Amino acid sequence: MPPKPKYTKEEIVEAAVDIVREKGESALTARELGSKLGTTARPVFTAFKNMDELKQAVLVRANEIMLQYRKAAFKNRAIPRYKAIGISYIEFAAKEKNLFKLRFMRDRTNESYNFYKEYDSETLSTVMEQTGLNEEKANLFHTEMWIYTHGIATMIATSYIEWTPEQISSLLADAYLSFSKRYLSNENLFTNHKEEKQCLELNI
Repeated sequence: MPPKPKYTKEEIVEAAVDIVREKGESALTARELGSKLGTTARPVFTAFKNMDELKQAVLVRANEIMLQYRKAAFKNRAIPRYKAIGISYIEFAAKEKNLFKLRFMRDRTNESYNFYKEYDSETLSTVMEQTGLNEEKANLFHTEMWIYTHGIATMIATSYIEWTPEQISSLLADAYLSFSKRYLSNENLFTNHKEEKQCLELNI
């Protein structure tokens, strides 16, 4: 019977997450992880096939941590549910800068993924419920809001700028009201084919 692993997969993943939190994605190596656990790199490859598999597990864990911020934001009944999603995303970027970078600012050149699949059904249904938009328009509305929100989160995660919670709340409210008005009046870029054609002709 093979010896019982000294560390579980969960313990190794948590140690790996701590390394990324403290030093960034580039610091996550088998040697660094072994040092963090107080052992050699061997336990890593007993639990995982390779470092790529471990990094995928860290990505999953980073996403779980982000969703914890969302759940916490939902508890504040004074904040509309869709706004809480944006606020929690930015808060995750502010408090977990390296995990945010790993999750959303890594090179995806060789990754195969569908952009829209990153939107969970809960977010889309929330948009539809709050705006009255159909699924297609809700998807496009959220795309624009996500780009705007991601821009704020990225600037905060890279320490490019700092905003107070009140300023962030105001920025999100302004964007929401602006995009809502355009989508409800069919004046958005994505669905107004005349505008889209003009933009393409002008190479915008």
